[in-house]
Amino acid sequence: MTYEEIKEEICEEVRANLDLSREMENEEVKELIYRVIAEYTGPQYLSMAQKETLGKEIFASVRELDILQELVDDDTITEIMVNGPKEIFVEKKGHIYKTDKQFVSEEKLEDVIQQIVASCNRVVNECMPIVDARLSNGSRVNIVLKPPAINGPIVTIRRFPENAITMEDYIAFGSITREAAEFLQKAVAYGYNIFISGGTGSGKTTLLNILSNSIPQSSRVITIEDSAELQIKGVENLVSMETRNGNREGCEEISIKDLIKTALRMRPDRIIIGEVRGEEAFYLLQALNTGHDGSLATAHANSAADMLLRLEMMVLMGKELPLPAIRRQIVSGIDILVHLGRMRDRVRKVMEIVEVMGMDGEEILLNPLFSLEEDGKGNHSLIRINRLQNREKWIEE
Repeated sequence: MTYEEIKEEICEEVRANLDLSREMENEEVKELIYRVIAEYTGPQYLSMAQKETLGKEIFASVRELDILQELVDDDTITEIMVNGPKEIFVEKKGHIYKTDKQFVSEEKLEDVIQQIVASCNRVVNECMPIVDARLSNGSRVNIVLKPPAINGPIVTIRRFPENAITMEDYIAFGSITREAAEFLQKAVAYGYNIFISGGTGSGKTTLLNILSNSIPQSSRVITIEDSAELQIKGVENLVSMETRNGNREGCEEISIKDLIKTALRMRPDRIIIGEVRGEEAFYLLQALNTGHDGSLATAHANSAADMLLRLEMMVLMGKELPLPAIRRQIVSGIDILVHLGRMRDRVRKVMEIVEVMGMDGEEILLNPLFSLEEDGKGNHSLIRINRLQNREKWIEE
């Protein structure tokens, strides 16, 4: 009998002896595991080191995320990509590597998936094969099952650092200059509405977390996300809300649009949206135009100017409005656009910071404040281009 077969048999025995009528403590589960190991391996010789390793692996399988737990605990890994039970990749320092880890079966991978979604009150099955979830450490999880996932269950885990990145860290990484960092911190503190754009993995959520530290402590802040992952510190009056998928048992979907509409009745000073993807853009613009200064949001886009075009399209998903009316709402609601990107060396950088100035006829005027420039030697730096024109909220710069 192979090691994996022995481990699987012990796992089954442990699961059969778990007391499902109550929440067992981790220490109780470990005691049960090592008792079963002792009974099962009686006729066979296993060293203490082998039993310790076996016990840790079984605990991870029964109580944690099986072979994924070691990857989730690795501080050097930023992304885990499971392409079915036999193909697992990780991202380290911006580069993707294939691991030698494999699930023993597709059913085992599905067990881990159900454990993940159950821990955050989500549902995923053949009828609802796509879901966003999160781990207990705040990592973001996206899951796709069959039939859309042809080569087996797909799990993508975006892992965030245990200790939140500060603006000083962000500067040290070379992602932003100190001048631009101080500008954004003041803009947040003084109530400018800021939209952060960028591609997948460009660090939008990271910057959103960093800038949230500049929100005055006296503010009432409401965060709205698909899956709660923001780590806002220093604000006592904080309300966090996340969406919910509908299901066949009668639970209705609760969308970001629904939560924005609800948030407006909760007396917020500032609203923070994890990501804007669709028709909720209209309701966000309504919020930004009704006195909720200092709000923050993110969305996918290829540039700051492209972000405005995407906002127009997202509003049109839910409302048939003339473009000039939408653009006036954008100009009135958004003060500053921050665009992020990843360089060829995989370092994430702030590419541009742009002020939304106003309208010129039917076109939106933009004032570039900072732009990433090359010095001719392959080095890039965020250079100051212009001064801020809108001084209503912030007199001195």
